[in-house]
Amino acid sequence: MTQPHARDRSFRRSSIRAGSRAYLETRSGAGRLRSGSAIPKAILAIGLLFAWAPAAQAVTVGFGCITSNDATDCAIGEAQLTVEVSDAGGGEVLFLFENAGPASSSITGVFFDDGTLLGISGLIDADDDALGSFGDPGVDFSAGSGSPPELPGGNAVGFQTTVGFLADSDPPTAPNGVQPLESLGVVFALQSGGVLADVIDELTDGTLRIGIHVQDFAGGGSESFVNLPVPEPGASLLLGLGLMALAGRRASRPHPRRPRT
Repeated sequence: MTQPHARDRSFRRSSIRAGSRAYLETRSGAGRLRSGSAIPKAILAIGLLFAWAPAAQAVTVGFGCITSNDATDCAIGEAQLTVEVSDAGGGEVLFLFENAGPASSSITGVFFDDGTLLGISGLIDADDDALGSFGDPGVDFSAGSGSPPELPGGNAVGFQTTVGFLADSDPPTAPNGVQPLESLGVVFALQSGGVLADVIDELTDGTLRIGIHVQDFAGGGSESFVNLPVPEPGASLLLGLGLMALAGRRASRPHPRRPRT
């Protein structure tokens, strides 16, 4: 097993650049409000939060074990493996698979089941630079075909890999997979008119599912995982509305007059 390499975070910056720009523009607009504005600061802050949120739609999704060959291995995978989904620009979406470690494990295959994805347009690994930067030197994948061509154990949960929507690590399989503190970027082109919000909605309702095959656990076993649904945003929205209502009530209360001296 090769030693883990530190992640090259340069390509991660591009995935959040659009959201950062929108946030800065929102802050700039807020700065032009007069200091004596009647808009309460609490309402303004919450309003800015909701105004910025749609532009910063990147989400990080965890995985649930579907094969259950070993309870310990399943727990390791569920604790330290994630995929971040973000806007790559130009009608593309970046899926960033990460292994947070520390336990021994290696993502050796990634699989996608349906959705509004059009096709893999590139990878980010040791020798692929889909968004202009290479990835971890210890990660080397090939896209479009794989062995196995389907997510192992996926039939049990109705997971069927869409033709060409997969990537697996090159030989030697486990050393070239995503080991602790490493990552793999998979860039997908979207169907005409598709946007990041569509992908997130599909991950929420199960129209799009992501599977990973993981090997190199300490005991020598392997497991398969499928993404957990993205949480509905309703709870956060209700909380924000409640805070806005509370701030509005406090702002509308008359201030007590100071006694004359």
